[in-house]
Amino acid sequence: MGRVGEDAELVPVEVVGVRQHLADDEIVVLLLDPDSELLVPILIGPSEASAIASAQAGIVPPRPMTHDLLRDVLLATGSGLTRVEITRLEDGVFHAELVLQTGPRVDSRASDAIALALRFGCPVLCSAEVVAVAGIEVRTTTSEQDLERFRRFLDVVTPDDFGSGEEPGEDTRAD
Repeated sequence: MGRVGEDAELVPVEVVGVRQHLADDEIVVLLLDPDSELLVPILIGPSEASAIASAQAGIVPPRPMTHDLLRDVLLATGSGLTRVEITRLEDGVFHAELVLQTGPRVDSRASDAIALALRFGCPVLCSAEVVAVAGIEVRTTTSEQDLERFRRFLDVVTPDDFGSGEEPGEDTRAD
């Protein structure tokens, strides 16, 4: 898929949450396109899972984590985040862009863009082509039950359930 940018058809998606597959230790963030009833799973790492889960749970860390810091830097420089766009899928890798309030678009990993969108409370949009290619059909009766069970799971899961949340090589000593 080529570069998408502002001309591509984008659809709003709901960030359902993160889920860990016990069999293969993979973690995904699930995006739901309610209009097409397609669920887009994006493979992410434990740090990103922790960042997404903590933002959805409204957890405020005692010291800013990376995504909190980026939010604070954007706000301190007089910008904010209008929306994030999942723009393309290349060789199994999802690409995204941050659309800043001041106009610029910034290349981003999809997981980081989602974590930041949740901190700003802004929309997540996805290329309709990406949804069509990567989306998994949601079966209405089973999927509604699964989504409800998953939402209940999100109510009790903590970011620590996905690992330390620290980035590799990061100094974890107290400041």
